Amino acid sequence: MSLPTVILPGFFECAQAYYSLEKSLQNLGFPTVTVPLQRRDWIATLGGRPVTPILQQLDCTVKRILQQKSVSQINLIGHSAGGWISRIYLGEVAYGKGNRNLLTWQAHKNVATLITLGTPHSSLERWTRWNLDFVNDNYPGAFYEKVRYVCVAGKTIFGKRRFGNWLAYSSYKLTCGQGNTWGDGITPIEAAHLDGAQNLVLEDAMHSPRSYKAWYGSQQFLPIWTKYLE
Repeated sequence: MSLPTVILPGFFECAQAYYSLEKSLQNLGFPTVTVPLQRRDWIATLGGRPVTPILQQLDCTVKRILQQKSVSQINLIGHSAGGWISRIYLGEVAYGKGNRNLLTWQAHKNVATLITLGTPHSSLERWTRWNLDFVNDNYPGAFYEKVRYVCVAGKTIFGKRRFGNWLAYSSYKLTCGQGNTWGDGITPIEAAHLDGAQNLVLEDAMHSPRSYKAWYGSQQFLPIWTKYLE
């Protein structure tokens, strides 16, 4: 039987947006739950503040599933910001701002595989720099040897300074400093991969589960990355 899987939503997303992916994974034989986030849960993290409230909900979900399934490990899927937040969750370095608010989860021993979907693992954007610098300074690349890291990027939209491509161009430039590059419409390929990870590129995969086109969790892409959950 496959290990249970936990999905961590992306920035300002709620659990409901991932129910279709959750159901698809269950149909493939992967017991799956989504961290029960609401959009309002992200408000406390705005302006580059710590994502501690999200980490706490992730931790509660993981511990509940470990107990319910009587297992010692889960697989973790982090979409967008959920990917780098998951890397904090794996770690042992105290996280937060202010001496009274420092926490650590040390969850690497409970995670067999971490799959990130369209995650900006690096960024030049001012509001994410503190968090991402913390992640990459303390846990560079595929940091924990006993965790399998799988980083999935989309090659869908080439950023250009023209109508129809402006959002992608602007997002890519904020993330990696270069707008004229390939990505999923939000995250450029180079930012979505990690050194030492199993790095994948999906042709025509959009960033968001709310996209009008196929995204990472659409049926045609599942066989490419769900094999790493087995």
